[in-house]
Amino acid sequence: MWPPVRNFEPWQALPRLLADFVNVHLCMMGALATPVFYHALRHQNDKATIRLAEAMAYYSWSFMLLSLLFPIVFLLNGFYTHSRGYIGRYKKLVILRGVGISMLLFLAANFILFRRTLVPRSVLLVFCGLAMLSLALSRLLKTALSDRFEIRPKNGKGGSPSERLILVLGGAGYIGSILVRKLLDGGRRVRVLDSLVYGDSALRDILRHPNLELKVGDCRKIQDVVGAVKGAEAIVHLAAIVGDPACEVDRQTTLQINYAATRMLIEVARGNGIKRFVFASSCSVYGATDLLMDENSTVKAVSLYGQTKIDSEEALLEAHSDSFYPVILRLATVFGLSYRPRFDLVVNLLTAKACVEGAITVFNGTQWRPFIHVQDVARGLVQVLEAPLSLIRGEIFNLGDSRMNHQLSEVAERILAVFPNTKVEHIENSDRRNYRVSFDKIRRQLGFQCSLDLDNGIQELRRAFEEKQILDYRDALYYNQEFLKLLGSPSCKDELDEHVMAAFAQAPTPNRNPARLMAQAAGAGR
Repeated sequence: MWPPVRNFEPWQALPRLLADFVNVHLCMMGALATPVFYHALRHQNDKATIRLAEAMAYYSWSFMLLSLLFPIVFLLNGFYTHSRGYIGRYKKLVILRGVGISMLLFLAANFILFRRTLVPRSVLLVFCGLAMLSLALSRLLKTALSDRFEIRPKNGKGGSPSERLILVLGGAGYIGSILVRKLLDGGRRVRVLDSLVYGDSALRDILRHPNLELKVGDCRKIQDVVGAVKGAEAIVHLAAIVGDPACEVDRQTTLQINYAATRMLIEVARGNGIKRFVFASSCSVYGATDLLMDENSTVKAVSLYGQTKIDSEEALLEAHSDSFYPVILRLATVFGLSYRPRFDLVVNLLTAKACVEGAITVFNGTQWRPFIHVQDVARGLVQVLEAPLSLIRGEIFNLGDSRMNHQLSEVAERILAVFPNTKVEHIENSDRRNYRVSFDKIRRQLGFQCSLDLDNGIQELRRAFEEKQILDYRDALYYNQEFLKLLGSPSCKDELDEHVMAAFAQAPTPNRNPARLMAQAAGAGR
């Protein structure tokens, strides 16, 4: 029922706690004074005197005791902490819940302990009304103004929107092109560093946005990275060769981009005093397992792509300090329409085949996968950028929703519901990768849950084909592996950059214990 009372800072919380305590007492004084003034105005002095005596007796003993309920309930609801319950999309509900519970407990305790008190019920009802208005509306108004004018706490992201610059590496990609738009819509300044391997079409319509700066560059080139990082407040690292098949096209290039460049970026970020560093990892680090995996589970990649993510995670956690706060998001299997469409993702590919060809093939339909819509990925990234540093520093979060663990056969059923004439063929092969993931931590600590499901993604793809937004889903541009084969691997030809990448590619002695690294990271932040 209650969120954990964590990150409680007494000296910062005490003024707010005392303010609420005084507020409650003022509301009760007002409620007790109401019948006194009522009778006085009607010149019923005897009744007014009686009501005043009753009010003083009740206030001096009964209410003094009962008023302690309010700060206790508020504390347990996270009003004075940075618990997950008091940030994110459920903040308003948490406020109403906390105030509502405190009112109900007050009335129940008042009835049980002081039922013989002569205070009229109307006084208690007036008090509850005043307290609800005073305690809840003040917080809701503050929340609305904070969201409207981008007012953030000091341990979050201070300053006005025009002063906050977010660097997004890989901002022209499948996820990045949506994230950039969400950040711009939120009034933030955004700088994108992208090599534009897949072109600039994903950002073309917003290139003239006054808050967007596009730097065409390579995350492996130290000059490009240093220039992009300068002046940034936070970094979102999405740049990578994504997907197992694409990583196998050129293993050396994959190692440079997915791991060595991350290590270099860490050093550049620390040198520029950047605290908030958000890294996009993958749930594929869990490999193949029949267990429900969480952030403390042992990781065991079955591909080069997964291994580079594990190595990058370890580099980030080991770099965590009191001035550098990385946060790692392990993404579920992404689906949905983006400004840079991809059809090498299972939901998108099966939907395209059903729509265009009327037939799909499902391999090993009993396999489990966690899924997340690309819009929810971008929303989760924004939420992490806005969260207090005390909640996210040195943490690993699975980004997704436990309700979105599905078997591949379930995906086929959802597609069949939209395209009922589709022929479905089931084939069993040797690829038995199977994993389910728990997303309880990010829901508990940050209040994150997915807003879009498989049906939403399938329907939007259907509309995209019907409206001719996508003419040929088989185009190599929509497939990372096929496009890199045609284009050729994006090699790093500069001699200096090759030496830098070679140096950072030398991984330290691996340690596959995420719990140990997270504990070390938490210790470094204290």
